[in-house]
Amino acid sequence: MKRCRVVLHVAVAAALGLLLIYSATSIAAELVKAKDGSGIVGYKDTPVLPWCGYHVHDPDRPAPPKVTPGQRRSAPSDAIVLFDGENLSKWQPSDWKIAEGELIAVTGNLSTRESFGDCQLHLEWQAPDPPVGGDWDHGNNGVVLMGLFEIQVFDTYTTPLYPDGQAASVYGQTPPMVNACRPPGQWQSYDIIFFAPVFRNGKLEGPARVTVLHNGVLVHHNQEIHGPTGHRIMPKYDKPIPAKLPFSLSAHNNPVRFRNIWIRPL
Repeated sequence: MKRCRVVLHVAVAAALGLLLIYSATSIAAELVKAKDGSGIVGYKDTPVLPWCGYHVHDPDRPAPPKVTPGQRRSAPSDAIVLFDGENLSKWQPSDWKIAEGELIAVTGNLSTRESFGDCQLHLEWQAPDPPVGGDWDHGNNGVVLMGLFEIQVFDTYTTPLYPDGQAASVYGQTPPMVNACRPPGQWQSYDIIFFAPVFRNGKLEGPARVTVLHNGVLVHHNQEIHGPTGHRIMPKYDKPIPAKLPFSLSAHNNPVRFRNIWIRPL
């Protein structure tokens, strides 16, 4: 009986913690579960994305099937090495730290000193094992191209999340074609080919596009990005965007680790 009470107290504390997280972020909407019984949760009171017919963060959007990923690759000779385990000289000041040759997220965005537009980007990341924090923090981070367009970093090997918020999704817009996540504690890789949006005379001539390989598995191919990404928003290009802006990594209450970050301007 004592063991049952302890488990119950832990479950209640976890539930209260999750409630406090959503209260603190001023999200009035109620999370709902997918109709298929998969355990995926999301929202049904958000805008409907006109190109697919699903709500933003819709739990009923078809989830990407899981596949087994391959291995990582090393930097090519013409790459700009942004992090090699030694220092953060290529990045703007932050409280992120280096330990054992690995970059560890602390708080806020970590942004490059140099600006980039069209590029090929490689990085490796690792979610904590065991998972740290509440479900909505498990491995939570983001690869934010030009500081505007997020490719999600998240432990969706462990945590069921709305498909357009899973690892390697174009956040809030397009799920990956498959869920190629490794378990937490294992290194994962992103290889990203990105083309910045093009504006002429202040008007959008061509949207941003992205191709992504997650652990060597193609998860986006020349995918249109419908505007700057964000939580619970309808994306749009409502103002001109410079051809180049700093690239960022985005901390979100979780000590996600990174290594072997390099970029090739195209």
